[in-house]
Amino acid sequence: MLKPIPSLVLITSIICISISRAWALTAPSSQENSRNGIQCNDLKPNSKDSSHSGDRRSFLSQVSLTTSAIATATIAPSQANAVITEDSNWPLWTALPVAPFNRRRTIRYEVGPGVYAFDQLIGIYYVHVPIRMSVMAVHQKDPSKRGLVVYAPIAPTKECLSLLQELIDQYGPISDIIDPSTAVEHKVNAGPFARAFPTANFYVTDKQYAFPLNLPDSFLGLPSWTKPLPRTSRGTDMWGGELEHEVLTVKPGIGSMYQDVAIYHKPSESVMICDALFAVTKEPPKILTDEEEYTRALLFHARDTKDEVVEDTPENRRKGWRRIVLLFDFFFPGSGRGDLGPGPILEALKTPLYKDGWGGWKPFSWGEDEIKDFETFSANGKPTILPIIQIILARGPEEVQRWLGVVTKWNFKRVVPMHLDAPLAIGPSEFASTFDFTKTAKNEVRFCDEDVQFLRKAEEGPLNFSVYKSPLGTLRGTPCDLRKPAKS
Repeated sequence: MLKPIPSLVLITSIICISISRAWALTAPSSQENSRNGIQCNDLKPNSKDSSHSGDRRSFLSQVSLTTSAIATATIAPSQANAVITEDSNWPLWTALPVAPFNRRRTIRYEVGPGVYAFDQLIGIYYVHVPIRMSVMAVHQKDPSKRGLVVYAPIAPTKECLSLLQELIDQYGPISDIIDPSTAVEHKVNAGPFARAFPTANFYVTDKQYAFPLNLPDSFLGLPSWTKPLPRTSRGTDMWGGELEHEVLTVKPGIGSMYQDVAIYHKPSESVMICDALFAVTKEPPKILTDEEEYTRALLFHARDTKDEVVEDTPENRRKGWRRIVLLFDFFFPGSGRGDLGPGPILEALKTPLYKDGWGGWKPFSWGEDEIKDFETFSANGKPTILPIIQIILARGPEEVQRWLGVVTKWNFKRVVPMHLDAPLAIGPSEFASTFDFTKTAKNEVRFCDEDVQFLRKAEEGPLNFSVYKSPLGTLRGTPCDLRKPAKS
């Protein structure tokens, strides 16, 4: 029987502490209310920014002690040999203490004409995936209006801001910044990013909340000039004909809210989407393969035994990526076996100096059907929905269909999600078909039923993710007869 409680308690504790106290790092001071921009020097660890004084120093000390204790208890990874420049440093990482902590490398690439992706990394226990920001050029034919719109801000490190400055020089100033989600991993960086560009309009979705205490927006680190993003741009000239947007809003349970903004960039025929849809292929993303410190996540999960030293080859990188994806999506995928009891921890304590950290802790083993499991899920990059997001959307199928009715009227040929692969070469029809479960009255996924078994049992259990009952029932997939590894 799987034992999920220890790790879930650990992860939940980290997130609850982060959400409820993130304001202490970025809450607006009187100086910030005057909309003074953040300068690059303000982002250095030793900056004497007055907004970090007093109670915030106390808070940082508390968080440092807390995260140090957690790291010690879980055998934290050691420092890598690879060099990530000082410009990649993010001093406010303790607001959400997950990997890669303060070492936030940023890469930029073009995903469509005048549309750029900025990727950083996010994860826990080497289950590391891209987290993305999109930047769109607008009004390029009008010198008085030309500029940039930023969607889903990431950590504004000096490296990130430098890459962004190159686009500003080419396309014009940042006019608008949009936080398209209520999720903490997006919200936590939105406030600091907005402060770096105080003359830009800053929009957030209108149902922001915090857990366990539902604090005001100012306590969540959002600046005083924050504006609620209208639920729709229809019937307005909000974007001057360059963009359209539509907000998806679903209330999954008491005290929570899910929102996602689809925004259509007409010049490039591209749609940005935050968390509602994504796709993945067998090739690991560039953010994980260009830097030795980040690549070790792939090799760490490519191990078949605790003490195995995995050679850095393309095939081993793909092997590690397969496993990261399955763990990221399902927590306990059907082709593996988890053991979060004391056994693997005690084994890890025997090798505290394991070269890739965590003492080589290996609480998961893989069966013979791991490749079959991944290929069924990936379907060569076919768009899908994160299972935990589908659980949420199943609480509002009518709202999903309403939203799709608007989005599918747009004439787009690519979609840029904020996680995993991007861009996706899909149009309105394939976009809509990803959400077919909302009109079939069955909460079905297109991948293996064994993969969603853990999530289904959790949803049916006494805690049930604190969500309302769904008219579509619980997650169901296609039985794939996945074989788990033998118990050790």
